[in-house]
Amino acid sequence: MIIRPTPRDHDQDGSPLQTIYVTGHRNPDMDSIASAMGYAELKGRLDGGARYVAVRLGEINAQARWALERSGATPPEFLDHVMLRARDVMRDEFPVANHNDSLRDVGRAMAQSDLDLIPIVDDDGAIAGLLTARDLARRYVKESGEPSSFADRPASVDLIVDVLGGSLLVAPQRRLNGRLWAVTVDADQMGQTMGPNDIVVIGNRTDAQRRAVEIGVALLVSPYDSQPDPEVIALAEAAGTGIVMSPLDSYVTGRLVSLSVPVREVMSRGPLTVEPDDLLSDIADRISEVHYSAAIAVDEKQNPVGLITRGELVNPRPREVILVDHAEEAQSVAGVGEAHIVEILDHHHIGSIETRFPVAATFDPVGSTATLVVERFRSHGREPQRPTAMMLLSAILSDTVILSSPTTTDRDHQVVSYLEELLGFDAREYGTEMFEASSDVGDVAASEIIRRDAKEYEVSHGRRLCVAQIETVGRGLLSRRAELLGAMEEVRDRQDYALYALMVTDIVEKGTELLVTGDSSPVERAFGVPATDNVLDLPGVMSRKKQVAPALLSAF
Repeated sequence: MIIRPTPRDHDQDGSPLQTIYVTGHRNPDMDSIASAMGYAELKGRLDGGARYVAVRLGEINAQARWALERSGATPPEFLDHVMLRARDVMRDEFPVANHNDSLRDVGRAMAQSDLDLIPIVDDDGAIAGLLTARDLARRYVKESGEPSSFADRPASVDLIVDVLGGSLLVAPQRRLNGRLWAVTVDADQMGQTMGPNDIVVIGNRTDAQRRAVEIGVALLVSPYDSQPDPEVIALAEAAGTGIVMSPLDSYVTGRLVSLSVPVREVMSRGPLTVEPDDLLSDIADRISEVHYSAAIAVDEKQNPVGLITRGELVNPRPREVILVDHAEEAQSVAGVGEAHIVEILDHHHIGSIETRFPVAATFDPVGSTATLVVERFRSHGREPQRPTAMMLLSAILSDTVILSSPTTTDRDHQVVSYLEELLGFDAREYGTEMFEASSDVGDVAASEIIRRDAKEYEVSHGRRLCVAQIETVGRGLLSRRAELLGAMEEVRDRQDYALYALMVTDIVEKGTELLVTGDSSPVERAFGVPATDNVLDLPGVMSRKKQVAPALLSAF
């Protein structure tokens, strides 16, 4: 029996749905997480021809975890790269045969599917082998100069009856492991070539049929639905010779009998298998090394779920992404240079991302990318679901430090007012609760604190900077200054950064203590403030995007 794996999601026309990942930057902050979630929800509601999936590129920080728990929203999936995998190019609809299926049925399925191979599975559905056009050709060539032999692969009477569409008159008592003959000679000459356990195709010739039983053949096949005489049937029953009636002529009957062996007797064993998440670049060479130039993708139970041939390796469609809250390749998902960037939605400066195709890109100077996402909802006459709306509000309040950051615009205020009305609670009270709940990092390792919201920037001569930020209530975190600086220096040395800076921003006092490792002299010139024990006091500085990053990039 031919079976097919379950296909992936399809649209109304039956075409596979393309997955488009919506992703923020590495070391995701509140805005990166919420904007990806919100924009994926909106795009999915507007476009039924693709599947939009919100993803994250790193661990969710404490503030975003708090907001996710408070809102009841489902956290985004983790995405480690967008390089092409086996699952991105594999066929998910293809014939699969059971190892007990007849060679004839599997060969027909191969021809109907226009493939040169068919995976073969065992009774548990696990991959057992592969039938290829080469396997079939070898069998035909081998049999072209001599009678078909079943010595090394006994035939099955049940398969013979099934393949012929015939009927079983007498069940054989002998193994069908001899040779196959179509009898056209006189009965007295039959014993010169035929022997016990052979299979013979004989028309309505009683003498020849009787002689075949005397010789001890295992099976007598009568074409044209011609039933042997009762005498022959009685002799066959006594001798253990089986009788099958075929509705076909002698030639076709003989050819089909030769194809009535289980496919397991002919298939190639040990086919090339891969996992769906294996990188295409890793399996392409392996596919070129096998004569059938294909690989079977299998799941954890070794069940075939995909087929990859040379055709799938030619100009494969890249994975597709929408970038939110960033446009720097160094901040983006691994492999983004190989992906198709569908869109960029950001509130920062235009970064270093290069695209292969024209792309819709929005760089709009508001306080938060989440503001842009909410505006998109409203322009399309849609409202975000309540969990999503809470996440988007959290992101705006986080990025604008409860609408007090210099980056805050009238549009941010308008969106917050809209979300307040939609959600039915006071945004400032909610934001204060969020910052207070997520600002206690007393028990958090210094190595985690400095990575929670870190962004990398490229400067001249190939040098790189990294600027992290953490918002606090009060300045208690500065008591761990030496520990934080040590962790920063370790990362700076390992990543070869020219500078690693950490903004410790007090949302109550509305100021920042900037911890710096590396050459601090450009930083001192940029802000006109001397560093004391690698710390610069920057009152009124709240925004990395508007106040710190531009100054540092100019200084270097």
